[in-house]
Amino acid sequence: MKPFLFILLLFFFSCVAYANDDRPPVRYDYLSKPAVHAFIKMMHTRYGFSKTYLIRVFKHTKLDRDTLARYTGKFKKNSTVGSWERFKLHVVNPETFKEAQAFKRNHYKTLQKAQRLYGVDMNYIVGFLGVESRFGNYMGDYHVLDALATLAFHPNRMQSFFKNELKHLFLFAREKGYAIETLQGSFAGAMGCVQQVPSVARRFSRDFDGDGASVWDIEDCIGSIASFMHKYHWKKGIPALIPAHYQGKRFNKLKTTHKRMLSMKTIQKAGISPVEPFHWHNAYLLKTHNRTHDDLWLGTKNFKILTRYNNSTNYGIAISLIARSLH
Repeated sequence: MKPFLFILLLFFFSCVAYANDDRPPVRYDYLSKPAVHAFIKMMHTRYGFSKTYLIRVFKHTKLDRDTLARYTGKFKKNSTVGSWERFKLHVVNPETFKEAQAFKRNHYKTLQKAQRLYGVDMNYIVGFLGVESRFGNYMGDYHVLDALATLAFHPNRMQSFFKNELKHLFLFAREKGYAIETLQGSFAGAMGCVQQVPSVARRFSRDFDGDGASVWDIEDCIGSIASFMHKYHWKKGIPALIPAHYQGKRFNKLKTTHKRMLSMKTIQKAGISPVEPFHWHNAYLLKTHNRTHDDLWLGTKNFKILTRYNNSTNYGIAISLIARSLH
């Protein structure tokens, strides 16, 4: 799995839309599992961790039943990635747009530095921070160790992915000098103001203010997201999407997806027209499903970069609308 396609799940409602339910983590004998002992042996022989330390950590690690329920049984739509109505309720609304304006003013120098250094658009950096943690205000209250251990050692549809992230959590905590059992984040193990799972935090965290890289520091998060956008070839000055018009309230003539582009000839033949100037020959045809109607959007190659962080059309559109509100 590519580093960012895992985020089919993730990071958005881990903090804003969900809170721990009435089933808090409970004591569990992880050391009775052969898979845990195999993991301990691997971490000791490959990465030099003390077996005593690893055994002590797992002796006190708990089972997070709330987290496990999200990844077992039949996949429920919108259980880990929010519906568009939920995005509108929690993120894409006038209150968030007002907060985005204030955040841009308060962190303008850092945003300007990131824009200049990485050749990206600051408004989309703000959009990322708005969607991921409401500008650093909601970063998750799940114990990351409990969440990742639960998902690494109990059957679920992404178990191998989470076992790899548990490995990276140990490496991340050692590199940073953190007490692993104290780290908090989302139900899927994502941490900080741009909700990075441990492997991504190790790869993309940046020290943007000279006091050491931290996934919980707003200025470092600005640099981290800018670095990510640059890595995937963001084109500065090109909007990620623009609104489109069609006749009717529901649209089903063409498949709408951020996974493949359509020619503008095909799009226009289906009765769709851009509301604003659109200068490209191909576009992602995107749809948001509202209770009373569908909205259509045309996405550029920059839109695809947003979905590399979270493989969700709704996620990319939410970031884009926050960015558009800042123009």
